[in-house]
Amino acid sequence: MSRLVSDTAMVLAAGLGKRMRPLTATQPKPMVRVAGKPLIDHALDRLADAGVAKAVVNVHYLADALEAHVTARPAPKVAVSDERALLLETGGGMIKAQEKLPDPFFALNADNIWLDGPNNAFAELSRRWDPDQMDALLLLVPHARAINFSGPGDFHMDALGRVSRRRDGRVAPFIYTGIQLVSHRLLRDAPEGPFSTNILWSRAIEEGRLFGLSFGGLWFEVGTPQAIRPTEEALLGG
Repeated sequence: MSRLVSDTAMVLAAGLGKRMRPLTATQPKPMVRVAGKPLIDHALDRLADAGVAKAVVNVHYLADALEAHVTARPAPKVAVSDERALLLETGGGMIKAQEKLPDPFFALNADNIWLDGPNNAFAELSRRWDPDQMDALLLLVPHARAINFSGPGDFHMDALGRVSRRRDGRVAPFIYTGIQLVSHRLLRDAPEGPFSTNILWSRAIEEGRLFGLSFGGLWFEVGTPQAIRPTEEALLGG
């Protein structure tokens, strides 16, 4: 197994799951079942398979059910970052959990489903990681490898791997998978309270320190109930 640059990941699981209604009326989105298991277990199982030993999971909406589920897992070993009192969004969630996270750490959305290519996603990120150049390394996927995705894309990437955002009214060739490798340098001088990681990414782009890696596997957008069946058919059909 390839050596990973971190043994810990933050799994962002505190969102309200509005796009997944009505399935999220009585359960948090990470507990919605796809292909026989909760969404969050797809992500946590991949972490365990890659050799990531620890995960920090933030909780907010219907937190008790989610916390009970993830802390019962043998691997990875889960610690909870409690956002019951205030939902902090992606950036604020990482800031709250920062003391539990090594430098660097993996971060991923709890609703991610993907099929690895020749190497697992975390090994690919580890192999590309350069702390002298990077504040964050985003796992990106081209449109042809993004299943159920119909948007215009998120990022452009130059020959060195530095990323820039899609311009309004344009199409960008790469989509953010929700998986990244993050340095604590990205989190410095962060705003207080709830905020999006996009604020930190924008600064890193200006400084030439936000990089991307084109993923060699398949990634599934599972944001709505309508996306579940085609995702299951693709997964169960191989």
